[in-house]
Amino acid sequence: MSDNSTATGKTPVDFWFDPLCPWAWMTSRWMLEVEKVRDVEVRWHVMSLSVLNEDKLDELPEEYRELLEKGWGPVRVVVAAQQKHGDDVVGPLYTALGTRFHNKGEGATREAVVGALQDVGLPVELADFADSDAYDTELRASHKEGIDKVGQDVGTPVIAVPGADGEQIAFFGPVVTPAPKGEEAAKLWDGTLLVASIPGFYEIKRTRTQGPVFD
Repeated sequence: MSDNSTATGKTPVDFWFDPLCPWAWMTSRWMLEVEKVRDVEVRWHVMSLSVLNEDKLDELPEEYRELLEKGWGPVRVVVAAQQKHGDDVVGPLYTALGTRFHNKGEGATREAVVGALQDVGLPVELADFADSDAYDTELRASHKEGIDKVGQDVGTPVIAVPGADGEQIAFFGPVVTPAPKGEEAAKLWDGTLLVASIPGFYEIKRTRTQGPVFD
């Protein structure tokens, strides 16, 4: 299957996420809205803030270092689920994890992970992979695929969309809150495709003045 179409003939959007990140969660909810209003299909992939920052820990505040240490667990569980049950479980499991982590305010606890696995009908034993490096090779490969497309100086989310010649153009973001719905979601998607079609376009950015709004 090429990068230019999915098995359903829809335009593919590759999306790399870390379940820990509330901003990736916002963007992912937007992409689900886009699937309703445009002929696109999201392909979900794991990236890891813990992997991204593992060589910079000495430069980070202690609170963030502790967060990144905990961050290994959820991404390991998602990758284990993908390896054992296929790519189709990644999106639903991410939705279940994010709903508990962010919308319900449960945080990235083992209890929340177990609950998310139950929500989507996956074996709760998968939660044990949070403390296992059994699939770290696959985790790092998925992370590297996304970062190689977009570059090192970003975080999550990363999305890859068709550019002017059909080749994939990857961006960090869009960072948006709350997640646009309906026609607003469609307009942001159309704008994303527009900037991706411009050779040499790299970024638009402004200072965030609002935190994530979970709805």
